[in-house]
Amino acid sequence: MNFYVARQPILTKSKELYAYELLFRDSLDNVFPNINDNEATAKLIEGLEFNLGLSNLTEGSLAFINFTHESLLKRYPLLLPKEHIVVEILETVKPGKKLLGVCIELKEKGYTIALDDYEHKPVWLHFFPYVDIIKIDYSLTSPLQFEQIVMIVKDFPHIKLLAEKIETYKEYQHALEIGCEYFQGYFFSKPEMVKTVAFTPSQLSVVNLMSESNKSSPDVSIITSIFEGDANLSYKLLRYAQSPIFKRSIMIESIKQAVLALGMQELQRFTSLLFSAQFSQEKPRELTVMALVRARFCELMVLKNSPQNSQSSAFLMGLLSLLDAMVDGDLQELVNKLPLSTELKDAIVYRTGTYAELLKLCELYEKAAWQSIKQYCLELQIDYDTSADIYEESLIWSSKRMDALHS
Repeated sequence: MNFYVARQPILTKSKELYAYELLFRDSLDNVFPNINDNEATAKLIEGLEFNLGLSNLTEGSLAFINFTHESLLKRYPLLLPKEHIVVEILETVKPGKKLLGVCIELKEKGYTIALDDYEHKPVWLHFFPYVDIIKIDYSLTSPLQFEQIVMIVKDFPHIKLLAEKIETYKEYQHALEIGCEYFQGYFFSKPEMVKTVAFTPSQLSVVNLMSESNKSSPDVSIITSIFEGDANLSYKLLRYAQSPIFKRSIMIESIKQAVLALGMQELQRFTSLLFSAQFSQEKPRELTVMALVRARFCELMVLKNSPQNSQSSAFLMGLLSLLDAMVDGDLQELVNKLPLSTELKDAIVYRTGTYAELLKLCELYEKAAWQSIKQYCLELQIDYDTSADIYEESLIWSSKRMDALHS
């Protein structure tokens, strides 16, 4: 599932980046979609929550995010980290006691608050002690209103003015003269479209499972609770644990029992299998099989030729090497969102290190490049016949695991 957002930079007096305003989009067409403000806010927050990459969109700077009256009363800003966002109260929001209570709560929790497209009304003075930024729209504000806002804000020195929709040098100079600290508009930059991949709740659960099960000392209770929080994953675990491939005689009756029965090594493989299935939806089955073949091949090759306890990393490297094809996204961006070591990320993205050499060998087998395979085995000092047997075994293993998952 793709996640689209437009971002427009907000600059300081010295024209350095201060923040980005993030604007929801539903395609690469850089226009506001035909939905209401409440839905746009909800979809933007959902995308940021499941995208795992707010900092990727803003390059580490602040993100101004529009909130409607309804989304503020529902405390939606609390879903996002206070260190990374500015809560922008839309101009359509009507001030009242309930809204004031929300602003006080957000301020006490450390959030930064901005008023969008501000038009002065005396009732807003009750909010000023909790407001950090006031945005002045240069396409709407009259000279008299400019003067009025500047005079009122003088009594609240903590409030900064942000001039938005600045389209000419003359407007920029005027904004400087009246004391604006921040600037936004086409004079500096038009909104830039950003497309990234959003993760669904089930995909996030699988990522968390992979992270916990691949720790040096996994916590069974945490793994169990993650499965118990997703009915679909729980069902797949129970079905998989009782698959004929394990030849068990006992009935499994609980999630914890299934986790313990599989054992940590098989659980790591199973969560990796779930990962492939979750992230390759609407893709050919063969793509998932290929990822599993790579994972199993790299795992067995490391087990055969390298120190112990490193095969699980090799398995993950092989599995994730096709992640970009699974979700139609940028491989580096996707891998950076996952809880992996730097060494493993470099192996997947840049094909560096010993693991990556094994991955390259597997890719040669996929192409049936027999002459190249033999030459590469010589270079790596790997027995050709052994690697061929392992590749065949990996094909069989992958097919059986896919059947077990979907039985």
